[in-house]
Amino acid sequence: MNARRGFTLIEILVTTGIIGMLVALSVGGLRAAGERSRAMSCRSNLRQIFIASLAYANCNQGHLPAAVLYYRSGGAMRTVAWDFEQHAGKVKPGAIWKFGDRPDRTDAVHQCPDCRVPSTFGADPATGYQYNTTYLGAEGLLPMTTSSGAVLEGWRRVRPGVGPGQWRHTDTTAVFADGGWRGGANKFMRAPSAKVENDLGMVYAGGSAFRHRGQCNVAWLDGHVSLMDEPQQGPHASPALLKSPLDWPRNGFLSNDDSAYDPR
Repeated sequence: MNARRGFTLIEILVTTGIIGMLVALSVGGLRAAGERSRAMSCRSNLRQIFIASLAYANCNQGHLPAAVLYYRSGGAMRTVAWDFEQHAGKVKPGAIWKFGDRPDRTDAVHQCPDCRVPSTFGADPATGYQYNTTYLGAEGLLPMTTSSGAVLEGWRRVRPGVGPGQWRHTDTTAVFADGGWRGGANKFMRAPSAKVENDLGMVYAGGSAFRHRGQCNVAWLDGHVSLMDEPQQGPHASPALLKSPLDWPRNGFLSNDDSAYDPR
């Protein structure tokens, strides 16, 4: 008579170990595939935002939209940013979106799929992306009243960006990118030298987010979108600035000087 032979303890342990390893590999592969898919969606978003900004420029003598302007309206401040406009607690699409192919999808296009931190500028319904405010987007100051009683606001009280007539290095100048700082997301990209803002706190709060497996998606002025994988600390780095507001190396600069920001 043939005796039935069961599995030994060692065989069961080996089989269980192999199954566990295969499951782990499958889960890891699915996770990596999901991360790659979200990074691709992010690049698509940035490309759409850039195309919309070019359409805006074509109707405004080649100038890209302002990064932010401030107006007084109805006893409240109206904030006109490059992505969203906010007034009296209400938010609507910003300047470039009347030129987009899908203005009804503003929220989706402006939301980085890997961004898990809150917006830190008003009540923006979507977040994750930033705009080159140091060199490309005009930046408004808060309204003020002169000694003669005139009110200066909006375009009358603004630091202009570098105009298209001065663009020389379009392939190496960042326009839009993943944005982040220690407090959440930021939508105003700052160049690290602080020659324009003269405010290190503001500059180090304007770093880019390397959130896609340690990489950052960037839309460049010539139209291409690519990944950057080496966050830079900037020439004024100190332990305090790197910790807060930058939160390095989760966030960092695209170059150690202004070469990735200044188109001249």
